[in-house]
Amino acid sequence: MAVNSLLKSRSGWQAEDIREPTVPMIPDNLRVYAVGDIHGRLDLLTTLHEAIDEDIELHPGPQCIEVYLGDYVDRGPQSAGVIDVLMERVRTRNAICLAGNHEEIMLDALTSQEAFANWLRLGGVETVFSYVQPSGMLDQSQLWTEWRAGMRVDHVDFLRQLPTTYVCGDYLFVHAGLRPGVSLAAQSRSDMLWIRREFLDYPHSFGHLVVHGHTPIPSAEVLSNRINIDTGAYATGHLTCLVLEGVDRFLIST
Repeated sequence: MAVNSLLKSRSGWQAEDIREPTVPMIPDNLRVYAVGDIHGRLDLLTTLHEAIDEDIELHPGPQCIEVYLGDYVDRGPQSAGVIDVLMERVRTRNAICLAGNHEEIMLDALTSQEAFANWLRLGGVETVFSYVQPSGMLDQSQLWTEWRAGMRVDHVDFLRQLPTTYVCGDYLFVHAGLRPGVSLAAQSRSDMLWIRREFLDYPHSFGHLVVHGHTPIPSAEVLSNRINIDTGAYATGHLTCLVLEGVDRFLIST
């Protein structure tokens, strides 16, 4: 599916028109804002929220749903702040936060020092220091103890209840993807949070057009069976939002 020429979005933010005559549909009177992997970049999330809020204000009418595709933590410097903002968004908006593999790793790190050591190698160091500011040099065991003591209970509860998928009209939203040939009801949580090649290389329909993240790419990838909106925000500064309304869709990026 080709991406057409760059256009200016109706709110004045950079956007790409990616309409086709036969694109799947969102139900009438709904608009979806789907946001890719944030990875601790509260600054980018704040900027993107400004764009979303401006678009909603300038174009009222449909019920607006925000869908966040997971990987809110790690690598970037403000994971705790990102979770705070998302929890508030869920409380005050029609917002749905899905689980990502980095949230799963983080939760595992709470119960196992071995998992904690693995998490630190995958970007967890930045997340730890968004929760605690240790005084002096600590070994890994001491850091684990201090982080667990400083980890907020409301954040843990929020992360533990994150769903893996959301369906709206002809679209399905998930962090990593789906295993080809397996019904949605039979998909494993591990695949939905971790799968790559088997999903990415599959050329046929999954029953829904799948909107996902997990695999960072330079710009959004729009194919006939899936749309990847993980644009590597923590490293590139580009956090991407896919906007869906009826048969229309476009991208907003920081």
